[in-house]
Amino acid sequence: METSEVRKRVNLLIDSARRSAAERRTRNDEAARAYERFLENIAIPLFKQIAGSLKASSYNFTVFTPSGSVRLMSDKTAEDYIELSLDTSGDRPTVVGHTSRARGRRVVESERPIANHAVGDLTDEDVLEFLIKEIEPFVER
Repeated sequence: METSEVRKRVNLLIDSARRSAAERRTRNDEAARAYERFLENIAIPLFKQIAGSLKASSYNFTVFTPSGSVRLMSDKTAEDYIELSLDTSGDRPTVVGHTSRARGRRVVESERPIANHAVGDLTDEDVLEFLIKEIEPFVER
């Protein structure tokens, strides 16, 4: 194969990779802004409502808001929690729910997207549906 053809293809690849990276950064920046609004307006208030409802039923959970996430954690065991965060590692930024449950000495963890739409399109119903499914193992004991 001709050296000039190889060089041409490598340069095309480099240009394409740079454009893709720039587009991904732009997408991630937009998603990060939408995610901050989502946290402030939907996720954090709903997590606080859930924590209040659980406390009224004698399940003590506290809401924490570390930078860029929200966490509902059991007051009994720090390994029992449900957390939302923004995952920008894939092709499309996604809000991911991470759940951790202590089972004796072992900890069972799971992670999944809370819904199948863009960050800016998430609703309080998406978050509530996710939380209800994930809380069930904590309250069945």
